[in-house]
Amino acid sequence: MYKTLTAQTIHYFGRPHSEVLRKPLTVPAAWKGCDLTARQDWRESLSEAEIDELDRALLHAKRTGKPMGAVTKEDFPLPTLTSEIDRWRREVQMGRGFQVLRGIPVERWTRADAELFFWSFGQHLGIPGAQNPQGDLLGHVTDTGESPGEVRHYRTRVHIDYHCDAADVVGLLCLRKAKHGGNSRIVSSVSVYNELLRRRPDCVDRLYDPFMMDTKGEGGVRYIPIRPCRFHAGRLRTFYHSDYFRSATGFDGRSTLTPDDRALLDLYNEIADSPELYLDMDLEPGDVQLLSNHTVLHARTGFEDFSEADRKRHLLRLWVSIPSREPFATRLRTQRSRLGMAAVAVRFKVEHALRSRIDGVATRRERR
Repeated sequence: MYKTLTAQTIHYFGRPHSEVLRKPLTVPAAWKGCDLTARQDWRESLSEAEIDELDRALLHAKRTGKPMGAVTKEDFPLPTLTSEIDRWRREVQMGRGFQVLRGIPVERWTRADAELFFWSFGQHLGIPGAQNPQGDLLGHVTDTGESPGEVRHYRTRVHIDYHCDAADVVGLLCLRKAKHGGNSRIVSSVSVYNELLRRRPDCVDRLYDPFMMDTKGEGGVRYIPIRPCRFHAGRLRTFYHSDYFRSATGFDGRSTLTPDDRALLDLYNEIADSPELYLDMDLEPGDVQLLSNHTVLHARTGFEDFSEADRKRHLLRLWVSIPSREPFATRLRTQRSRLGMAAVAVRFKVEHALRSRIDGVATRRERR
């Protein structure tokens, strides 16, 4: 069971909203990196018994003969780890917003085994989903040698600025590290908002209005409007993508940002880059990082890789939707938000298709 890219995106962006947050939030998700560096509760190592359970579950799943996308959590039985996964899910969804697990035995598994494990793990965590229009169920975060201007940046080795992915939870499983760099940097979007509210309360309203996000042509559109912040019932949900907000251009080739928009993004990034707020981690082979895309922003430093193909930096990426158990009133607001998002997506796809057709006709006339 999994969600299509469209279904997952609409689920994620169905963020209920009732008011603009005017006061700082004091919640577990409003952590500061400086407070976590000396603590280890956000990082857990699997026991030998738990690793043995994963090995048995992996063997069971392989014996079903099913392709990866057809494997369910019943095909990957975890009788004792299920309660732990429930706890990790609650921590990511309602707590600090992230969790790191250590000790997945990727060094003795084949790549296919690691992929099957991570997919099956996602089935226990929630509902995995496709990550692009081609329907890829696992992302391969590695440098393909393509140009950062033409493809999504996870397929390159460049620095990736703070952003969120369009799913409730993003998971990374490290298979191999880079030669140098490629570190993960995370920051609480709640803490960034609190600091922005302290410094420039006049700026927060803009975060509740749409920014155009560059899609790199995926989905048949050049860009799509996204509201960075939504607030309801004491929960602030943020979607932020500095690189793609900045690179979005209209059909005339001009940026969709105003000077004030750029200044706000600069200030937001400046706050997020504060050493007091962010937390750096160097993921080792066998580490799993789980992040909430509602309360955590993630970035990646650029890296230098090994020249040998079998030593190149490689992480598996998983996107997961978490089924809602919200009160009826919140579910109703969420449903309205999802319908609105779906309507916007359809409208922009039609508009961009028509504009592309018009531009194509004009180009052919110029060639005559």
